[in-house]
Amino acid sequence: MAQHFLLSTAARSLSLAQVARMSDAEAREAFKVIRWSENGGSPFCPSCGGIHIYSYASRPIFKCRDCNHQFSVTSGTIFASRKLALRDYLLAIAIFCNGAKGHSALQLSRDLDCQYKTAFVLAHKLREAMAAEDKGEIVGGEVEVDGGYFGGYVKPANLKVNRLDRRQAVNQTGKRRVVIVMRKRQGHTVTFVSKREDTAVSTVRQRLARGTAVYADEANHWDVLDARLKTKRINHSEAYSANGASTNMAESYFSRLRRAETGTHHHIAGPYLASYAAEMDWREDRRRVSNGEQYLAIVTAALHHPVSAQWKGYWQRARVN
Repeated sequence: MAQHFLLSTAARSLSLAQVARMSDAEAREAFKVIRWSENGGSPFCPSCGGIHIYSYASRPIFKCRDCNHQFSVTSGTIFASRKLALRDYLLAIAIFCNGAKGHSALQLSRDLDCQYKTAFVLAHKLREAMAAEDKGEIVGGEVEVDGGYFGGYVKPANLKVNRLDRRQAVNQTGKRRVVIVMRKRQGHTVTFVSKREDTAVSTVRQRLARGTAVYADEANHWDVLDARLKTKRINHSEAYSANGASTNMAESYFSRLRRAETGTHHHIAGPYLASYAAEMDWREDRRRVSNGEQYLAIVTAALHHPVSAQWKGYWQRARVN
C-alpha cells in the first residue's frame, strides 16, 4: 500500500520552530521579499508606483521621493492597521496552513496568546485572501457539479411525542444553506453558497465554459444543463459510478468540508459559510502540496490582497455584511 502524502517527508517543508525563532527584523524582510517579489524585494510606492524609496532610521516605514507617500510593508494589504508583531502573523499563517481540515479560531487564539476575536478576524482575513483566487473564475473541461447542505441544525426534543418533522420548512431555523461545488477533474475547484440547490443552476451555467462536459447526479434541476452542455448523469440510488459518470471528486470535497464542520469548527453556518467553503476548496486543491508551499501561497495572497471591506473595523463594530 502506497504511503499517504501527508505522512511523507515531501509534505513537510516548513517548521513552526523555524518561524517562531524569527526576529521582527527577519519577519519584516520576509514580508518585503514576498510583497515586492516582482521588484527583487525592493519596495515601490503603492500610491504612485515610484521606485525612489527611502526608509526612516527611527521607524520601520518607507517614504516615496516622488509623491511623499509614507507606507509600511503591510500598508494597503489585508494586514493593514495591524496590532500584532510581524512574526506573529507569519507564525499564525504557518499554524493555519498545517491544519488539513482547518484550524479553529479558539485554538489559534491559544497558540498566539491573543483574544479570540483577534484570531477569528485574522483567520477570516486569510480565508478572504485565499478565496480571491476563485472570484469570477470560469470552469471548463470535465467538471463535476453537486450541492451539499450545511448548518441550520435543529436539536430534536427529548420525548418522542414532542419531536417535530425537521424536514419541513416551518420546523427549520432558516440558516440552512447549500454549498455548490464545481470541480474540474484533475483540476481546480470553485464553490459558492445558495439558499437552495435548484436556485443555483443559473449561476452554475454562467460559470461553466462552453464545451464543458458536466457530471451531475439525478436531481431534476440539473436537466437545464443538457441544452447547452454535454452532460452525464449518475443515479446514486443505483450506483456511485457507472460508464464514466460520477461525482466522486465533488463528494471528496464535501467530505473535507463536513469533517471541518464536525471536527474543527462546529459552527460554520450563516454569513460565514462561503468563507469556510472557499477555504476547504483551496485546501482540497493543494492536498498534495507541502506545507511550506501552502504557507508561501497564503502569505503571497494576503500581501497582494487589498484592505478587507468586510473585516476592516470589526473591533470598532464597523463590520460590513
